[in-house]
Amino acid sequence: MSPNPAREHPYERVANELRAEILRGGLAPGAKLPSENDLKERFKVSRDTARKGIAQLRMEGLITSHQGKGAFVRERPRVSLRQTGSIYRARRATGEANYNAEAKAQGQVPKQVIREVVETGAPEKVADRFGIEAGAPVVVRRLLFLVDGQPMQLCDSYYERSLAEGTPLAESKLIKGGANGFIENPDGPIGRRIVQFIEDLDIRMPYPHEIEQLDIPAGVPIAKVMRTAYDSAGNALEVLDSIVPCDRHTFRYVIDVP
Repeated sequence: MSPNPAREHPYERVANELRAEILRGGLAPGAKLPSENDLKERFKVSRDTARKGIAQLRMEGLITSHQGKGAFVRERPRVSLRQTGSIYRARRATGEANYNAEAKAQGQVPKQVIREVVETGAPEKVADRFGIEAGAPVVVRRLLFLVDGQPMQLCDSYYERSLAEGTPLAESKLIKGGANGFIENPDGPIGRRIVQFIEDLDIRMPYPHEIEQLDIPAGVPIAKVMRTAYDSAGNALEVLDSIVPCDRHTFRYVIDVP
């Protein structure tokens, strides 16, 4: 309900009451909303006003509309990204890539699709984390992560050329066990243990190409996550630049304070 019902526009009353039903579970994910005619009768408003109320919920990302079928409460698969050292090691022990292992642990079906693997000049923020000049050559692996067939995030993984050159990191194919598993493999060519991740989050509205690639509804922001992996000597091994729709993930961080 509106904090001040006396001041709410009729279409806001429609949106506010339907939103409340959705948030408390009265209208479950996948449920069909009442038709515009039904809402017209229920709220004693015009059909145009009912349509505007539905449009407000669609703009907020709570519902989707299908031509000739009506409006439905959005079904939103979520992956809980739990960031602790012990969880990271537990996921690594499965032999799966970290994201895949986390999704599977939550009963979901993950998939990774390679968009491209190329050598490029390091963007300024990536170069800063590696401690190199902007534009210096790096290898980037651009992937799309899906869960239960739905796009969940765009992930660009950067590596210094001296680390990636001549290894699977520079090849356009998926790496069994994920890139981190390859980097840490004691029998592999790199064999360096990751001891710290630092993440920087920036919340903003998505750009058009992100909306298209991730099928992001109107009104849903994204989290731009920059995660840097360090070894025991303080060297950056990987910079992960991810675009994550905020309605499909929950983040949980555990911070141990000595």
